[in-house]
Parts: sequence; structure tokens; C-alpha cells
Amino acid sequence: MERTFGLIGRYFILMGKVFSRPEKASIYRRRIVYEMESLGLNSIGLTAIISVFIGAVITLQMSINLQSPFIPKYIIGYATRETMILEFSSTVVALILAGKVGSNIASEIGTMRITEQIDALEIMGVNSASYLILPKIVATVLFFPFLTILSILIGVAGGWLISALTGIMIPDDYVQGLLYDFKPYSIVYTLIKIAVFGYIITSVSAFYGYYAKGNSLEVGAASTRAVVVSSVVIMIFNLILTQILLI
Repeated sequence: MERTFGLIGRYFILMGKVFSRPEKASIYRRRIVYEMESLGLNSIGLTAIISVFIGAVITLQMSINLQSPFIPKYIIGYATRETMILEFSSTVVALILAGKVGSNIASEIGTMRITEQIDALEIMGVNSASYLILPKIVATVLFFPFLTILSILIGVAGGWLISALTGIMIPDDYVQGLLYDFKPYSIVYTLIKIAVFGYIITSVSAFYGYYAKGNSLEVGAASTRAVVVSSVVIMIFNLILTQILLI
């Protein structure tokens, strides 16, 4: 318990350094653009591949299990849309990105720590925590919502594609379900969640990388811990945000 509170204290101290006033805004803007490309654009392919298959699987499973003549077929499209918006394209995509982006951040900053590059920045008078971590946080908080919107669109397109290719239902019924009882607030809800999750993934991973010690094996262990801890924190905050935003 004491060790846990110690980690939490060190985390908030680090975040205090991260969100201190930047030395030169123009440098941070360039780094934010770079991090958007590194952490965001490079994740589009993985997000797209997973989303199209998940959308297709949800549609296929719903079609197999909803065979009752009393249940209209358009409900399948409605269920696919709601599943993609409310949970998959925010929570599940965040967990996937925690493995890809989180390990990338932890290993990058951890390598800089053990090779004393961070110490060199501090000697030059640079706030290393803010310089290295803040652009990553801003980039993920801004870009992850775009990935979520992309995931939703590709997921529902995957559902339509599987219905058209297999004939399990009429594509027009699927489209009718996509339009049925649509609530714009659902989009706002999922964008808020993915922005919070983006902050959690980046800050927790950066924390473990920033305080990495030893050799490359320790960096690997720190990267693994970062992914595990950020995934657990995401699930906890998912329950909290669901209670706050949907009730």
C-alpha cells in the first residue's frame, strides 16, 4: 500500500512538471505535430483492420442469434452501431492503443533515461518532463478522437459489407437500423471517453519510462508495466465515466 501511494505521489509530481509553462511555444507546436504523426497516424492501419472485422463479427453474431420473427432485422444494424459507438470504438480501441502507443512511449522515454539523454536536457536547463511528455499528451488527446470516429465508420461499414456479401440480412434493413433512434450525445460521450483514455495511456506510460532505471531489460519491464497499469486504469475510468456521462 505504501509503495502504491508512493507511485501515485511521484506521478502527480511529474504531472506538475509536465504542465508547467513551456519554455518556447514554437518548439512545442512542432513536437506536437511530430507526435501526432508518430503516435496517431501510424495507428490508423491497426485501428482500421480491427474495426472492420469487429463490425462484421458483431453483425454476423447478432444475425445468428436474433432469428425470432418478432424481432425486426433492422435491430441488428442498430445494435452494431450502438456497440461500436458506446464501447468498442472508445474502450476497446483504447486498450489496443495502450499496447501499441503505450509501450512505444515507455520504451522511448525509458531509453532516453538510461542513456542519460534526459540528464543532458536537465543540465542544459530544459524542463525534460514537459519537453518530452507534454507534446505526446496533447497529440494523443487531440488525435485519438479522430481514430475513434474512423473506427466507428469503418466498423459499421464492415457490418454492412458482411451483410451484403453473405446475405444474412438485407443491406437496406441494416442501413435502416443504423439510422434508427440515433442520439448525437452518444458521439460526444465516446469522444470524451477516448480523450480521457488518451491522457491516461500517455501519462502513465511516460511516467514508467521517465523513472526507468538500469539497462535495456529494465526498460522492457517498465514498458510492460506501463501497458498493464494503463489498461487497468482505463477499465476503472470506463466504469466511472459510464456512470457519470450516461446516467
